[in-house]
Amino acid sequence: MVTVAADKLSASMENYLETIFVLIREYAVARSKDIADRLKVQRSSVTGALQALKERGLVNYEPYGYVTLTATGHEAASKVLRRHEALRDFFVNVLAIEHEEADEAACRMEHDISKNIVDRLVKFADFVETCPRAGAKWIQGFGYHCGKGVHSVKACEQCITTCLENVKQSKGKGARSQ
Repeated sequence: MVTVAADKLSASMENYLETIFVLIREYAVARSKDIADRLKVQRSSVTGALQALKERGLVNYEPYGYVTLTATGHEAASKVLRRHEALRDFFVNVLAIEHEEADEAACRMEHDISKNIVDRLVKFADFVETCPRAGAKWIQGFGYHCGKGVHSVKACEQCITTCLENVKQSKGKGARSQ
């Protein structure tokens, strides 16, 4: 049995690993029938993929039995799922893309994007969500801009003025309560 790193797997093999990981998380076990249903493929395709993953030391599999992940398979599947979730969350939370479209796009992209880019997207999303100069209002504004196509210097100036007034008011309230 040979062990192969996750970066050596095809997109298809990564999809199988991710699906097995999710099924085990949801139902405590994974069966080839459930894998086929989830991926919308024939059971014979699942059998071939499971054999290939077994040969690479990523799954424990015997025909008609449950499928489990080896430690290496678990680690590889976790990385694939992390990339998928990070991309999907970035699309939904920062770019204001609908969840279903974001999930489909993340699924297509997760296999070709580098760890460095995914990590940077996660850091950017965290920054935008926590930065006092950006935060949730900034993301909402971007979503509004994308949805309405409204963007002008005057609108931005008005937004900045409103934000500054809100900050002054919140500081005034804080000073009075002390």
